[in-house]
Amino acid sequence: MEKFFILLSIIVISLALPYIFKIYSLKKISEQDLPDSGSWIELSRGNIYFEWFLPKGNEEIKGTIVLVHGFSTPSFVWRGLLDNFTNSGYKVLVYDHFGRGHSERPSVKYDKYLYLETLRELILSQEIQDKIHLVGYSMGGPVVGYYAEQYPEETQSASLIAPAGFSKSIPDLRSWTTMPILGDWYWRVFGDRLYGIGNMSETRFSDDPLSINEDEFVPLFNEQLQYRGFNEALLSTIRNFNLFDVRDMYESLSTKKIPMLALWGKQDGVVPFSGSLEFQRIFPDGKLISIEEGTHDITYRQPSQVSKEILDFLESVD
Repeated sequence: MEKFFILLSIIVISLALPYIFKIYSLKKISEQDLPDSGSWIELSRGNIYFEWFLPKGNEEIKGTIVLVHGFSTPSFVWRGLLDNFTNSGYKVLVYDHFGRGHSERPSVKYDKYLYLETLRELILSQEIQDKIHLVGYSMGGPVVGYYAEQYPEETQSASLIAPAGFSKSIPDLRSWTTMPILGDWYWRVFGDRLYGIGNMSETRFSDDPLSINEDEFVPLFNEQLQYRGFNEALLSTIRNFNLFDVRDMYESLSTKKIPMLALWGKQDGVVPFSGSLEFQRIFPDGKLISIEEGTHDITYRQPSQVSKEILDFLESVD
């Protein structure tokens, strides 16, 4: 019996040490950690990082675009699109979800209500007077969808890039890697392997002059990993936010008659292009743009084409 307890103690210590090391090697994000541009705004769950990008010169403002990023990559993912949007006369608002980028990492349930509440509070805080053009990437697709479905009178259009939520089935995520305690340990100790540090993207290089290629992308992504709460936010999102089949919401949104655009890479290995068939079924008047060689990375690997297609769509809406 004594040997058993000794062995058990060794196992517990062996498991606990790497977890404790990972936790204590991180720091809590603070306002001093923010980049020179952008700032925090205090919402009901904590401080969110946001930034405005405005047209240069005195040209007429055409409207406001709000960009909603996806599951793990924060708002730098939009960099290749911003100049094209502002040069075309649009004001652009970007932000980092709680738990990502330069936003705080509150210990809350990361479900659809959190993401919807965050977007709503941010928009209200900015006192935007006109209807907004929403653009959502990957997980940002359902977030944008929930917002437009709930606030159609304030939504001018919705553009979805490689959007989650159009799958006909939900995979069984009940495994020891998402269970309480075991899952938390696994995501903390092996999190870097789960989201593929060093090989984050399906494509590593694009000759688009506005692209964020892997040599630039990885350091930008890794910056957020020095702060506590990133892994926990991702795991909580997996546990509490259905990222696969939210077609009921999209069906409801389709009745609001909001102009819809979807851009999808035909080689997308994260959110398969087959979901575009459901987009077309649910939004028969919506516009679908397929990128022949595009993967899930089209937002930052083909930003010139993506921004052009969105701008052409917005011109048709306005």
